[in-house]
Amino acid sequence: MSASGATKRAERGTGGADGKNGSSQGQGEVKGAEPAADAAGAAGSGAAQSAKSAGAKPRSVSFVVFSLMIAVLLAMLDNMIVGTAMPTIVGELGGLEHLSWVVTAYTLTTAASTPIWGKLGDMFGRKGVFLTSIVIFLAGSVTSGAAQTMGQLIGFRALQGLGAGGLMVGAMAIMGDLVPPRERGKYMGMMAGVMSLAMIGGPLVGGTLTDHLGWRWAFYINLPLGAIALALVGTVLHLPKKRSEGRIDYLGAVLLTIGITAAVLVTSWGGTEYDWGSGTILGLSALAVVTLVAFPFVERKVGEPLLPLHVFRNGNFSLVTVIGFLLGFVMFGSMTFLPLFQQSVQGASATNSGLLLLPVLLPMMVVSVVTGRATTSTGKYRIYPIIGGVLIPIGLFLLAQMEVGTSRLTSGLYMVVLGAGMGFLMQLTMLIAQNSVELKDMGVASSTTTLFRTIGGSFGVALMGTVFTRQVEDTMRDAAAAGPESGGAAAAKLTEGGAQLDAASLAKLPAAVRSAYEHAVADGTHAVFLLSAGLAVLVFIAAWFIKEVPLKDAGAQKPVE
Repeated sequence: MSASGATKRAERGTGGADGKNGSSQGQGEVKGAEPAADAAGAAGSGAAQSAKSAGAKPRSVSFVVFSLMIAVLLAMLDNMIVGTAMPTIVGELGGLEHLSWVVTAYTLTTAASTPIWGKLGDMFGRKGVFLTSIVIFLAGSVTSGAAQTMGQLIGFRALQGLGAGGLMVGAMAIMGDLVPPRERGKYMGMMAGVMSLAMIGGPLVGGTLTDHLGWRWAFYINLPLGAIALALVGTVLHLPKKRSEGRIDYLGAVLLTIGITAAVLVTSWGGTEYDWGSGTILGLSALAVVTLVAFPFVERKVGEPLLPLHVFRNGNFSLVTVIGFLLGFVMFGSMTFLPLFQQSVQGASATNSGLLLLPVLLPMMVVSVVTGRATTSTGKYRIYPIIGGVLIPIGLFLLAQMEVGTSRLTSGLYMVVLGAGMGFLMQLTMLIAQNSVELKDMGVASSTTTLFRTIGGSFGVALMGTVFTRQVEDTMRDAAAAGPESGGAAAAKLTEGGAQLDAASLAKLPAAVRSAYEHAVADGTHAVFLLSAGLAVLVFIAAWFIKEVPLKDAGAQKPVE
């Protein structure tokens, strides 16, 4: 056995960074791995020394993955923390009528910039682009914390969202470069765990910071986390520098940005700020349709498209994109209406909103980690989306059965089923998408999957909100028609304009009024979860057609030109 042969085998086992003899030029390199690359190029250096040098890479990969997790934590934690601080922010800055824009501005720029960040990373190298997105996000955090008016806060939140669009995409794309798909499952399971942790801890941290340090620290808390991420990524991560000779697809970027912006505004404003049949909503809908239909025609003509359409020729990629959209629809909708049911019907405190979702988030985190490790050890993954596709609609159907008398234990068990189902799919969709493309399209694959999940979430919250409101109004109307003793008319007046009552306010109402309101909310959540269960069946159908394509090893990935 020659030293050179042993060296090559050692490099393949650790995902060597040599673009010609190992994985590819696009396969990431981290500090500590350089000796392995040197050993590969030096004849007669010895198999033992090569193996020893190569062994340094996994430890360095762990440092890089840790820094990526911090970046993902920044993106996920921010919205959860800020949501808890919003009442205090409005109390100080005023501008209650513009409250929704604090969230909309962030969501809008995040969604619109996501595919652009992915393409920039493909063209100019991921490390620099990723660091830039962190800096922009931190700049938005500092300025948001220093805002003196609601208008300033909205503008700075838009800047923050612009950076957030690159955080998640950059983290996933770098992991795609650095870790071969065969080993990526365990890391993505850990990433899903971080996301679940942010959802659980965000509201608790936000409430604590707001109560003891002030609402501005809901934004300033990002600075130490961001500094750690910048330091680790800047010093430990080493990716090949590259610069594409192609031109940026400006027209495609403009069309996609306008289309996504119009679509997000429709879902955010429809039925709330404006009626669904209003000229504003119809005009925005038409603009979204025209620009998004024109986008693929433009992409076919340009030499360096923002979103290469050829990635959709891969059946697995197209299927997991659809699954990601539906998963975002279900997940964001559930996170919105589950706490509403628990607070309004079951009398839970709003301050425990993070803990209320533990029965969903904890199983999701555990299943994601276990599934990721199982995928890494076996290389098999097709069965997991199918299991998730079965559990999600079952969990949603069970949640649709909740009534005024449903106990927290019963609803918690239903939530466990839903959380476990989402855990089977959360990160595997990204893994399958990345395994379906070449390294040169890794950023596009990551950004497209993230984008469709984000858009699915926006559509889900908007559509479920419309269904919920309509059902609540119908129940109130029926209760009012039953007579004054039902309390329906009084409850309807309390909720005019979409207002919702917390547990403390409900406890002060007359028994008849409180009962009418609780039944209306229960009917509304029944309608939205039943709708979600029906749509979630499509997840199972799509998952059934996923093919078991072998996960690529480090040496099997195609090089980036």
